[in-house]
Amino acid sequence: MIIAADNLTGANPLVAEALRDLDPRPLQDLARGCAAAGAHLLDLNPGYLSRRQEDRLAFMVDAVQEVTGLPLILDSPNPKVLARGLTACRDKPILNAVTLEPEKLQEILPLAAAHQTQVVLLLLDEKSHPPPSLEGKVALAVELRERALAAGLSDDQLIFDPVLPNLRWPDAWPQTGAVFKTVRYLAAGDLFGVPARTLVGLSNLRSGLRDMYPVEIDITVLALLAGAGLTHVLADALNPALRDQAQLLAQIVGSD
Repeated sequence: MIIAADNLTGANPLVAEALRDLDPRPLQDLARGCAAAGAHLLDLNPGYLSRRQEDRLAFMVDAVQEVTGLPLILDSPNPKVLARGLTACRDKPILNAVTLEPEKLQEILPLAAAHQTQVVLLLLDEKSHPPPSLEGKVALAVELRERALAAGLSDDQLIFDPVLPNLRWPDAWPQTGAVFKTVRYLAAGDLFGVPARTLVGLSNLRSGLRDMYPVEIDITVLALLAGAGLTHVLADALNPALRDQAQLLAQIVGSD
């Protein structure tokens, strides 16, 4: 299982301030810390940006590449932000993410194909809603895969994210169960003839709710997903309890 650190996000006040002031040092300190904690990838997410700030992802890329050689995930819903981030990358990153939303299909998917990068296929429909059932998620995975292959990508460049819910959602636990089932089904390899790689944003579960729900929920969900065949997890690499569990699971199930 591959651990992708999600600590370099615009939702982090330290990162937001660094982006505002164009100060690379806080970003570099976080990147070093995530690398030391055993992260295999760094997810760079500047958050929602104005037109005047569309260079901020490229700034993040330049900053962290000065201090670490870890591979990068470029994470933004804005194709222009992703395109500028790509130009700063020394090595091919993973682009996060393509959904069935028309803008994503028309702009982010061709960008991934043109640069032949890996891409996360986020299982959201054209209205940015996650299907609540295994059947709906699998149908969406099939459609997004067909679109990606038609654009010129290959199966080994695709990573599927079945979308963990936030625990505020009224159907959060049934949706979490559907995510487990989807990961297991895709990992079995029967659908596409080869096992599909999968990713979840573990931090989604307790986002905004960390005073209400303990980290043990993340740990339990991660263990169940690892057992289902999850290949990538996007998580807080600097939380000691979560970091230790993720590293243990990576050793048990592998990180290839």
